[in-house]
Amino acid sequence: MSVRDTDVIVVGLGIHGSAAAYELARRGVGVIALDQFEEGHRRGSSHGRTRMIRRAYPHPVWNDLVARAFDGWERWSSAGGRTLVRRTGGLYAHRGVAQLQGPGCELVEDPERMRELMPAFAVPGGFRAVHDPSAGVVEATTALEVARAGARVAGAELAFGERVLSWALAGGGVVVDTDRRTLRAGRLVLAAGAWAGRVLPRLANRFEVWRIVTATLRAGQEVGTPPALGAFSVDRPEGLVFGIPDAAGNGIKVGVDAGPVWDPDQPPTPPTAAEVATLVDLITGYVPGVDPDVVEATSCLYTMTEDRRFLLGRLPGQPAVVVAAACSGHGFKFGPAVGEAVADLATGVDRPDLDFIGVDRLAVQ
Repeated sequence: MSVRDTDVIVVGLGIHGSAAAYELARRGVGVIALDQFEEGHRRGSSHGRTRMIRRAYPHPVWNDLVARAFDGWERWSSAGGRTLVRRTGGLYAHRGVAQLQGPGCELVEDPERMRELMPAFAVPGGFRAVHDPSAGVVEATTALEVARAGARVAGAELAFGERVLSWALAGGGVVVDTDRRTLRAGRLVLAAGAWAGRVLPRLANRFEVWRIVTATLRAGQEVGTPPALGAFSVDRPEGLVFGIPDAAGNGIKVGVDAGPVWDPDQPPTPPTAAEVATLVDLITGYVPGVDPDVVEATSCLYTMTEDRRFLLGRLPGQPAVVVAAACSGHGFKFGPAVGEAVADLATGVDRPDLDFIGVDRLAVQ
């Protein structure tokens, strides 16, 4: 390829595409990043004010990436001059054997100890819990602002409202056709979120998109504010209930990690009155005394894999293409770490530590 418009093209500007653009640009790599919707849209998985962060994870193989995420948030906070993580502690309730582990985490079986750790959280009878003192809240909207501002300052072009029509390998690099232009680059990053199956048809059967709803109760309630309440979850057969405390006036957020399969080309419908009522019943049961004054209810999209692990790595047989996809409802907290990993992979740095979430594990040829 004799003429290139940039070094790397990034498709998708949710948290991971924005992180990739930021981490690449800060290394001096030329970046053009594209998103089919206008900035601030609510069609994907990255909108909303807050997300949970935690060190507690199901398997030790995650621990290094979790540590990189925590380090990355500190780096972004310092660079952007904004607070991005607020530590609240977390308590994660489950039946049976411990399902989470991580540095500093503690298995709690005594109900009195649970109440001591998080007085406002009523853990169901017969449940055990894992306490994570490092858990907390990510300021998600602010995080996107920091990543995109940092990318732009470092020289990246972020083009919103520009839809990718096709991409192809060519001359040792890639050609991307959009509804506005044709672009050429040495590397391509596909971080298209719920549209991963559209831009990666060979992997489409590995993804399932769900519509998820959340509700936010009014801010300023003592019962929903740390230290009375931290990040929490309750693992149930019907779906994992998760709660995010009011750490900085953002309100108390509740949701369930389960929902209907959804076509991402259709805007996710707003939560129904019945869906909101179900969430209110859950939060008032797990946080007794909370005022169920819902100030916001919204829907978003989860892009799931069968094993609930990400797809992050070079595309088999096409090393010019890096995939960052299918974050299965727990990807936002890893934003800086995913951006760092993508930047490594796109610039020729191997990351064998990521094999457990690599594209190769799916044996796609």
